[in-house]
Amino acid sequence: MTTAAKDHLTKQVEEAVRISREHVAAGGIPFSGIVVRHDGRVLGTGFNRVREDRDASAHAEVVALRNATKQHGSFAVHGATLIASGEPCALCYQVALYFGVEHVIYAADRRTAAQYGFDYSGSYRIYRADPTEWGIRTTHLPVEGHEVPFQEYLANRGSIHS
Repeated sequence: MTTAAKDHLTKQVEEAVRISREHVAAGGIPFSGIVVRHDGRVLGTGFNRVREDRDASAHAEVVALRNATKQHGSFAVHGATLIASGEPCALCYQVALYFGVEHVIYAADRRTAAQYGFDYSGSYRIYRADPTEWGIRTTHLPVEGHEVPFQEYLANRGSIHS
């Protein structure tokens, strides 16, 4: 990966973290997603809306993918990159595959999320292989401040179960 490409991806991951922080400030959960084309054009964004929508599938990545296809009148985003503030759970990895995502990039990995009370490692156990081995390229890109949305969430709530 060229330095320019990595710098561009870093900016997009930082944007995902920024969106996550905004959502936490508004009372939400610290996860966000951005769907981008190979040329860097943003196709859709989203944040975790499970509580707001009372929809267990309204994870940030799913919401971002739904928004991308709605905004662009298609059923898939073949070849796109999904950028997430936190590593996707198994559901989100699977949805990314269905939508044709080629690459998933995330700031906080599953272990970091678990340290802040968001332990979704159990979601991977139902599959024979870890989602990172499903044929979708993954990159962990922990930008500066990637833990801040989680820290702010806990500071505002005191607990993930509030």
